[in-house]
Amino acid sequence: MNCQLAMKELKKCGTAQNRKVYARHGIHEPMFGVSYANLKALAKKIKSDHELAVDLWATGNHDARILATMIGDPEKVDAKLVESWARKLDNYAITDALGGLAGRAEMPRKTIDKWSNSKDEWLGQLGWNLITRLALHSSDCPDDYFKTKIGVIEKKIHKSKNRTRYSMNGCLIAIGMRNAGLRKEALAAARRIGKVEVDHGETGCKTPDAADYIRRATTRKKKK
Repeated sequence: MNCQLAMKELKKCGTAQNRKVYARHGIHEPMFGVSYANLKALAKKIKSDHELAVDLWATGNHDARILATMIGDPEKVDAKLVESWARKLDNYAITDALGGLAGRAEMPRKTIDKWSNSKDEWLGQLGWNLITRLALHSSDCPDDYFKTKIGVIEKKIHKSKNRTRYSMNGCLIAIGMRNAGLRKEALAAARRIGKVEVDHGETGCKTPDAADYIRRATTRKKKK
């Protein structure tokens, strides 16, 4: 499938209702308003096609860019490509999606750290999303790495930009779920941090309380 055909498929699947919903989440035109169910179905049909992913991203269309992150080849994704795409980020949904692709590509920790320290809201969100992924899935990251991140979160979270702040809160939760030692430190930091305020726009989304979330998730895990 080429870019022109893919765009036709996306346009066919878009709805006015989805465009209204997405707009409330801060997503801007151009977009068709394609549901994630349809995006996943189309990605399954296309499979991995990195060249098409690059072409789709270049269109500037939100749905096309989400699809690009689904079909991009992690083996062909490097920090240079992610940074070039990150310059075009303008909402949390596409930032989350790009983080999913970058996470599968296993970015170097020093690059992830650089992004998490960025003053740019979306690049900061991307970096903390990737640290969250490390906390949840990496077996070779030492506890000291995450202890340092707990300190950074505690120091900077209330001063960080809106969606960076949300991702930092989610990262603190993920670190707290990694093991008992980190859980103790994450809970202590969460208590000192207190309530994390995030503007979710015209949506019903809420920011989880990190300490409460860690405790409840740990209880559920123990019951399994």
